[in-house]
Amino acid sequence: MSGHSKWSTIKREKGAKDAARGAVFTKLGNAIAMAARSGADPEMNFTLRLAIDKAKAANMPSANIQRALDRIKDKNAAQLIENLYEGYGPGGVAILVEVATDNINRTYPEVKLAFSKHGGSIAEKGAVAFQFDHKGAIRVNATGDDLMLQALDAGAEDVQEEGDESVIYTAATDLAKVRDALRTAGLDITEAELTYVPNNTVEVTEADTAGKIMRLMDALDAIDDVTNTHVNFEIPEELL
Repeated sequence: MSGHSKWSTIKREKGAKDAARGAVFTKLGNAIAMAARSGADPEMNFTLRLAIDKAKAANMPSANIQRALDRIKDKNAAQLIENLYEGYGPGGVAILVEVATDNINRTYPEVKLAFSKHGGSIAEKGAVAFQFDHKGAIRVNATGDDLMLQALDAGAEDVQEEGDESVIYTAATDLAKVRDALRTAGLDITEAELTYVPNNTVEVTEADTAGKIMRLMDALDAIDDVTNTHVNFEIPEELL
């Protein structure tokens, strides 16, 4: 929607700022360690390859990446647990929070406090997630009909243009196949990840509500154990 900022775009801008001060490396390291549990070879483990690619894109040092990989081999290291928390923010917007933690008893209260402190509430399991579909998302530096045909031929489900870029959506199980096909075709892929895509979006039009939502998202993002967030809102650029 013209003049509106999708959460994926906002997250990228926030992520760039976090990477500049190194605050994002803990989250990226946790994501690598979680993915490596299914195999430490990125050529055989596509989820791990995605996590490493994302870390490299954020200029995470190779030594940090290796430490995250080594963590899975260290029997004395606290083991990470993945979880998905569901909640509602100001204005009733839906929010999913992915975490990777070595202590649920620490992380859950932190996430719950962030919601309650900023006008939201954490929800029961399943109360929010049904409003989202688990998809693959590939961002490329290209637009136009030719790109759409290439993406659909590669097995994509949908293509949405965002300025000079496009986001190509796939079934979660087809992400690796479609990404590799597009890369072989010579497309400039800037990001590829598994994500949760809302079935419907909520347009936030009040400045006060928009401010409260963004403060909640900042509070969630400040929690080291939070690896990703997914939302169903869109905010006009003038309210950001």
